[in-house]
Amino acid sequence: MSLDLAGLNWLAVLVGAVVYFVIGALWFAPQVFGKPWMAAIGWDESRPRPEMNPVSYVGPAIFYLVSAIATGLLANATGTDNLTEGITLGLVVGVGYALVVTATDAVFDPNKPKPWNWFAISGAYHVVSLAIVGAIIGAWQ
Repeated sequence: MSLDLAGLNWLAVLVGAVVYFVIGALWFAPQVFGKPWMAAIGWDESRPRPEMNPVSYVGPAIFYLVSAIATGLLANATGTDNLTEGITLGLVVGVGYALVVTATDAVFDPNKPKPWNWFAISGAYHVVSLAIVGAIIGAWQ
């Protein structure tokens, strides 16, 4: 297997990373899963919410780009070259890696009052998002 970064469809990778980020903004909005997610981590609603610095969004954007690059490399290595195969690849990556890591964090983090609620919300976000990233990359191969 070759880690041929030059062989990636960089437009598909970048669009996938942006879509992953946008889904997160919607998913964790208070009107969707934001309030139950905050309760799961033990956030006290009576406290004022911290002001988000725009720089704090750079980290997740970079992490989603890395995930999209990895998904693109796996797509190339596995010959994934259409929408259905892309969705399948995204689900394998989402369930096989992101969901498992999120579940492990839920098991071992003693600070979350509702770790399994946190797992359900966060894990589902990553599985859905990576399936869509895989779909985008697969469809553009």
